[in-house]
Amino acid sequence: MIRETAQIRNTVQGTMEDTAQDTVLLPDGTSMPRFGMGTWHLAEGRRPQSQELNALRAGLDAGITLIDTAEMYADGKAESLVGRAIKNHDRSRLFLVSKVYPHNAGRRHLRQSLEASLSRLGTDYLDMYLLHWRGSIPLSETVECMEQAKSDGLIRNWGVSNFDTADMQELFATDGGDACAVNQDLYHLGSRGVEYDLLPWMDAHRMPMMAYCPLAQAGTLRSGLTSSPVVRSIAAAHDADPIQILLAFVLRRDDMIAIPCTGSAEHLRSNLRARSITFSDDEITALDRAFPAPTEKEPLDMQ
Repeated sequence: MIRETAQIRNTVQGTMEDTAQDTVLLPDGTSMPRFGMGTWHLAEGRRPQSQELNALRAGLDAGITLIDTAEMYADGKAESLVGRAIKNHDRSRLFLVSKVYPHNAGRRHLRQSLEASLSRLGTDYLDMYLLHWRGSIPLSETVECMEQAKSDGLIRNWGVSNFDTADMQELFATDGGDACAVNQDLYHLGSRGVEYDLLPWMDAHRMPMMAYCPLAQAGTLRSGLTSSPVVRSIAAAHDADPIQILLAFVLRRDDMIAIPCTGSAEHLRSNLRARSITFSDDEITALDRAFPAPTEKEPLDMQ
C-alpha cells in the first residue's frame, strides 16, 4: 500500500497543485474545497476496514483536505475511521464536515452529539456542521444551538442537508437562519431535480451546494447511467471511464462541491482524474438530451 499511495501522490501531484485554489467562498469569507471524500457506507463491513482507511489516507496524501461524515454513518464508526485517517495530518489544513441527527438537533442533545463527533474524529472543532435532514425540532432552536456552538469555537460554520427550496425559504425566514453556509443534497446526472428551483434559489443567495452521491453510487441509483451510449462516447473521447464522466458532470459548476465516497485507493485515483475533464458545449448538449434537466418541480431525491 505504501508504494500504491506514493504512486497516487506522484500521479496527481501536478493536478492537485494546479487546482489548489479550486474552492468556493462561504458567506463568512472562508474558502471551502470543491472536491472531497465522502464516507457514507464506510465502516459498515462491506469491505476490509484497512482498505477504507488506506483509501482515505491516500486521498489525504494526494492533497484532498475535505472529508464529509456524519454521526449516523455506521453509528459513528465512520467518524472514528476518519479520526484514524487524519491522526498524523496537520489539522489546520483539513476541512472536516459532520452532521447531526434531526432528533439531536436541539437544546437537549446537539451539544452532546457534537462533542461525541469531535471525540470520535479526534479534533476540537469542525469546519462545518450540518443538520442531516428536517425533523420535529423547530428550525429556530437548531439555529440557536448552531450559533452557540459557533460562538464557543466548536464549529467554524454550519449548514443543512436534504433541504428543498421551501425548507431553505423557511430557514432564511428564521432569525439567524441566513447564516447557513451550505446545503448538501443528492445530485448527479440521473437526478437533476435540484436544478429546477433549488439551485437557482441558492445561486441567488450565493450559497454553494454539496453534492452527495455524485457518482449515483457507481450508477446503481439510476439504471442506464454508466451504460448510456452518450456517456460512454464522451468517456472514450476523454480517455476516461463512465464513472469519471458522472463526476465531471457535477464538477462542471464552479459553485458545486462534490464528495464522492472513497472505498478504495483505485476509486480515489479514478475520482481525481475526473477533476481534469472539461466538456465541450456539444458534449453538454448531448448529456442534456440523454438525461434532461427537469421542466417542472420534482420531489427531492435522497437515495
